[in-house]
Order: sequence, then structure tokens, then C-alpha cells
Amino acid sequence: MFDVGFSEIVVIAVVALIVIGPERLPKVARTLGHMFGRLQRYVNEVKADINREMELEELRKLHSQVQSAARDIEHSVTSAVNEAEAGVRSVEAQLNAAETTGATTAAANAGAGASSSPAEAGAATPVPADAPATNTESPRQAALPGLDRI
Repeated sequence: MFDVGFSEIVVIAVVALIVIGPERLPKVARTLGHMFGRLQRYVNEVKADINREMELEELRKLHSQVQSAARDIEHSVTSAVNEAEAGVRSVEAQLNAAETTGATTAAANAGAGASSSPAEAGAATPVPADAPATNTESPRQAALPGLDRI
């Protein structure tokens, strides 16, 4: 900051010794030392305050970034859940429609006339909607959850 060399300090010390005098020079030097120490402490406190403010601002930015990332994740999870629920409802509606269509077709086959073989007569028998599910399907279909409620 100040470009003061050793020779300039010596000149200042000699002038101070002549102007102040040898008996008051130690007291003045001690006072200047205390003042210089206070100045250094003040400057260090200001630097520390500035650093704390900068770190606090960085933490605020990080906090806002984390909050926005959390909101984005929440929105993506919510939309994925909504899409999955819509897909489940669609499949359920399709299965209900297929069951209704199958029951209607079975009733039409039963009303069309007598079957020529006993196997065809058993296949055309309509199943009531509240009847428990029987395991006439393949084991894979019977193991699907929720089919007994449809």
C-alpha cells in the first residue's frame, strides 16, 4: 500500500527523536503501537464480516438451488404417479369393457340355440359378476393381483 523503505523509516525515527525528545519517545512509540494494533484488529474484523456476508450469500444461493431442485423432483414424481394412476385406470377400464363384452357374447351364444356338444354348452354359460373367480384360466392370469375384483 505505502511504499516505505528502510532508509525512509530511519529518517522518520531520527526526526521523531529530535522533535519529541528522548524522554517522551518511548511513550509515543507505545501509543502508536497500540493504535496500530487497534487499526489491524478493526481491519481484520471488517474482512471477517465481509467474508461472513459472502459465505452467507453463497449459502442463500445454495439453499435456493436445493429448494428448486426439490420442487422439480417433487413435480416429476407427482407427474409420474399421476401417469401411473391414469394407466392403471385405463387398464381397469379396458378389462371391465372386455368382461362386459365377454359376458354379452356368452349370453348371445347361449340364446342362439342349443350346442352340439357338451363342451360348447359349458363354454357358453355366462358367469355372474359377483361370482368368485375360478381358476379356469392359466396360472399366470390367476396370479395377477386385482383380477378377483373385476
